[in-house]
Amino acid sequence: MPMSNNKTLIIIAREYVTRVRKKSFIILTILMPILIAALIALPALLVLRSEQKQHTRVLVVDDTEIFINGFENNDNVTYSYASGNIEQLKQDAFDSEQYDCVFHILDNSAGLRSNLYYKKHIPSNLQSRLEGQMDEIFFNRMLMDSLHIEPDRFAKLQELTKSSVTTIQVDDQGVERENIAEMNEVIGMVCGFFIYFIIIIFASQVLRGVLEEKTNRIVEVLISSVKPMQLLTGKIVGIALVGITQFLIWGVLTFGLVSVAGLFVKGDILPAEVTEMAAEGGTMGAVPGTEISIFQQISDFFPFSFTQLILSFLFFFVVGYLIYATLYAATGSVIDNESDSQQYTLPVTIPLMLAIILIPSIATNPSGQLAFWFSMIPLTSPIIMMVRLPAGVPLWQLLTSMGVAVLFLLFCIWFAAKIYRVGILMYGKKPSWREILRWLREA
Repeated sequence: MPMSNNKTLIIIAREYVTRVRKKSFIILTILMPILIAALIALPALLVLRSEQKQHTRVLVVDDTEIFINGFENNDNVTYSYASGNIEQLKQDAFDSEQYDCVFHILDNSAGLRSNLYYKKHIPSNLQSRLEGQMDEIFFNRMLMDSLHIEPDRFAKLQELTKSSVTTIQVDDQGVERENIAEMNEVIGMVCGFFIYFIIIIFASQVLRGVLEEKTNRIVEVLISSVKPMQLLTGKIVGIALVGITQFLIWGVLTFGLVSVAGLFVKGDILPAEVTEMAAEGGTMGAVPGTEISIFQQISDFFPFSFTQLILSFLFFFVVGYLIYATLYAATGSVIDNESDSQQYTLPVTIPLMLAIILIPSIATNPSGQLAFWFSMIPLTSPIIMMVRLPAGVPLWQLLTSMGVAVLFLLFCIWFAAKIYRVGILMYGKKPSWREILRWLREA
């Protein structure tokens, strides 16, 4: 028995070391988080910076004469006014390059209509800014002319009659905490999609590894030294350790990046209204003048336990990966080339695709019957349960889902071992589903 365990450990070490040394692993593990952050942040920062630096000169041609001298200048936009033939004004404005765009407000009794003419690039928010100011100016004009109400008095009345609804979630222990449903939906969807991709990526690596060893006839040499179950276990566990290693490195990188950001950012990292809301619902701001760390601000703001989320994520990743890895390994053992893999993996991937399709509807209704049952089915629970967790899941449902997933994993191991033992040494023939069932009965 110790010798058997040693052989399994050798296979695990071989799979782990071989994959960790690959350049693709290093790039994906170390550079990918940085690249993703750069791809998301840099374009937005560049656009924002370019729009902040760009000064736009607008020539307003108002046929209604309602908006003359009504638009407010600022550091980014300057308004000038003119009247006359619009075609001639456009030509003069663009030929002289004195203006970047011409804003023509039409005199139309059917409603406010206008055209914005430009040749070169204009800020993306200029249109919405013009519409907003036009609406405000016209509304104030109607208040004074039709209702004889001063805009300042109306603004005060609006402020006095403004309503506010705060959503407060009560957990099983009766603890109340402010909650933002939209945030729960977004975080749940991100967790669901992320765990889907990592399960499918690492499980596919198992299939390709088994198929490669079979087509290269390497497996014949290995089987002469180890049992099929040892080989299967070593390959699956070795790749699982590669995935866990990536998570640990990503966690350290994230912790480091956030810590560095906390050193350079003074004061609150979150907007003032956000930190105030977090202070009311949590510990933030309990002691006036106390400096709160960046991690404390994040933890206090989000309306769920990060510890529970991370531990659940690790559990469902490991169990979900092991379930699909064993099924993919069984698939790889019965085929001779990768082109045939789709036929045999389709029944396995259908639950994953179904879970992906259901993510938006589950995120909007995480407590519904559809969400409950699909979070209990082992082939979909790793994804669906992660979508539900940010909104809050009763502990008994979480533990039941975990228990059912573990029991199903044991069944998958038994199932894959039976098929793998026979299929790994078969060449030149694609077994039918009936033949695979016969292997299960006879093995």
